[in-house]
Amino acid sequence: MTYKERLDKRKFDEARKIEAKVGVIPNADGSAYFKIGNTVAYAAVYGPRNLHPKFLQDPSRGILRCNYNMMPFSSSWGRVRPGGNRRSKEISLVTQKALLPVLDLEDYPNSAVDVFIELPQTEAGSRCAGICAASMALADAGLAMKDLVAAVSVGRVDDELVVDLDYQEEAYEDGPVADIPMAMMPNHDKITLLQMDGLISKDDLKKVLEMGKKVLKDIYEVQKKALKDKYKTEIKK
Repeated sequence: MTYKERLDKRKFDEARKIEAKVGVIPNADGSAYFKIGNTVAYAAVYGPRNLHPKFLQDPSRGILRCNYNMMPFSSSWGRVRPGGNRRSKEISLVTQKALLPVLDLEDYPNSAVDVFIELPQTEAGSRCAGICAASMALADAGLAMKDLVAAVSVGRVDDELVVDLDYQEEAYEDGPVADIPMAMMPNHDKITLLQMDGLISKDDLKKVLEMGKKVLKDIYEVQKKALKDKYKTEIKK
């Protein structure tokens, strides 16, 4: 075992510094900013609005559409090719699946709720940051929600279990690495996203998920505070 201390000096169960704010895009129905470490995500929500073309409409429920996009010079490891690609489509889909459990789309028949996630700066954990921002933006848009969704990556670096891997840890070459993005409805203790890249034992997976749940509850408090702060500001005005 060679990985005895995290490269940025964090504790193994400690997330990077987090910042959050809502109402950051005036022309959107709801919007949010979420930053974790050097990864920054903006989310904008438009809708519910009539779904076009009309043949896609469902009279029993609305639909949620998510679009995840990393800006061309956002990455610390090189230029990102602009436009849609397989990775962005996959992350857009998992983001949608992670958010769907908190929404009651039956309240919005024949409608679409569009979520656009833009990342101007990334350094690991981009899909999780995007989910956190999108969840806050949906709440800011006033949609009926059962809960917020908080997300973070957990995993294994060499023989250590860690929370919120940074880019150096994802690219660690002196031992095995497992990167596990997870999302959760904190008040319901329900996981809405669980993916894995790498190998980890069943026992270690259980341990690291519990570590992640504790951090997700902290992230939830940051999200909730950002929403409350917006309305405190509006009341003062």
